[in-house]
Amino acid sequence: MSAVLTLNGGNFENQVLNAEKPVLVDFWAAWCGPCKMLGPIVDAVAEENVGKIVVGKVNVDENRELAIKYGIRGVPTLIFFKDGQEVKRVVGVQSKAQLQKLIDEVAAM
Repeated sequence: MSAVLTLNGGNFENQVLNAEKPVLVDFWAAWCGPCKMLGPIVDAVAEENVGKIVVGKVNVDENRELAIKYGIRGVPTLIFFKDGQEVKRVVGVQSKAQLQKLIDEVAAM
């Protein structure tokens, strides 16, 4: 079973906004080349940080309302949530080391 949740309008509030742990949400699209590069990195850090942070993905084409609500202008966009609030946002491909550094920063907040 994957450590990455598939998020949508039906489960976003419960899985992200009401989560007890920090949450990393990857807003992506199937047609997006950089998203395809980032996907395996997100999957890897999700596996390596089980219990520390929750990781989920939102397909912006299937969940336009969430993309609009969170002002997604380009993909991939990674948003970190803590206590139901956005605490950090990065746009574009991140290396595994960069992503781990962000996870550690958010978890320490």
